[in-house]
Amino acid sequence: MSDKRSSEGFKDDRPLASEAEAKAVASAVRLRILRLCLDRALTNKEIAQRLDANPATVLHHVRKLVDTGFLTPQEERTGARGSREIPYLATRKSWALRLGEEFKSDLSTAMLEAFRTEVAQVPDPKQVNSGRLGLRLNEEQYEEVGRRFKLLFDELAEMEPGPGALPYSLFMAIHPDAGRD
Repeated sequence: MSDKRSSEGFKDDRPLASEAEAKAVASAVRLRILRLCLDRALTNKEIAQRLDANPATVLHHVRKLVDTGFLTPQEERTGARGSREIPYLATRKSWALRLGEEFKSDLSTAMLEAFRTEVAQVPDPKQVNSGRLGLRLNEEQYEEVGRRFKLLFDELAEMEPGPGALPYSLFMAIHPDAGRD
């Protein structure tokens, strides 16, 4: 078995995403759909309403996510007017894959856009607990921060919701601070 290392330097045994999988998650809309369907299966109509988007456009994104295994259709149900509805649930597959270097920029851009959109929807800005810190790190320290991020995210992704758990989103980033030099 080869010793696969991420660009941050930590060992990463997750399988490499295919091009179709990488492209599927490199979309802010699709990332938001996955987040909406993380805890509860939603129909295309329900997703479109929550995104304030056209159902036909949303269906295109839902189909891409289903085709690549990021969403899974649940048991068909009957809607309010007798229509056929299929709810979809996120599979958490995106956390189980690693992206090739050629797709990381697209995913980062999509994650930032999804984050900005979701934070803008928080009714009270005081509810957004954020921080920002300027650092000076050598390459080894930068890699250590990346390893710690991955460990923290892996640990949090495995955490079981406690009684009365509410949905939260966590976004962390480290990047070169080009404006400081």
